[in-house]
Amino acid sequence: MDTCPCGSNVAYDKCCLPVIKGDRAALTAEELMRSRYSAYAMKEIGYLQASLHPDHRTDFDEKTTRTWAEGSEWHKLEIVKTVGGGAEDSEGKVEFIATYTDKGIKREHHELSSFKKKDGLWYLVSGELQSQKPVVRAAPKTGRNDPCPCGSGKKFKKCCAV
Repeated sequence: MDTCPCGSNVAYDKCCLPVIKGDRAALTAEELMRSRYSAYAMKEIGYLQASLHPDHRTDFDEKTTRTWAEGSEWHKLEIVKTVGGGAEDSEGKVEFIATYTDKGIKREHHELSSFKKKDGLWYLVSGELQSQKPVVRAAPKTGRNDPCPCGSGKKFKKCCAV
């Protein structure tokens, strides 16, 4: 069993593949988001265009999308938050983090995507990149020339900072 790239722990042919191939429609905005991630991982570029809202397809750049999908190794999809987007809703938002490696560098794509239903089918309308939250330290940062917090009596740069 090949598990689905979307992280559902269900076989790909029972999870996102039927949605990608058009055998069944995504029931929720989150399910459409998961199928789009799987489409990137499985290089299903046609589906990525087809799952865009018809009013927003003119901006689709097939070449760039194909280059990104095929040139990346897709690791994980994390759904951060979903607002609306249920089977009975007509709009929804899904915040997610897609982890992938591109040119040997591990990266995260953090986005808040908006979805709408048209004629009973979910479509991606837009996505807004989310900035990384700043790191807030509970204690002051140890300077290179400060005593090492491990208690060795050495300067931090000569002890645990190495």
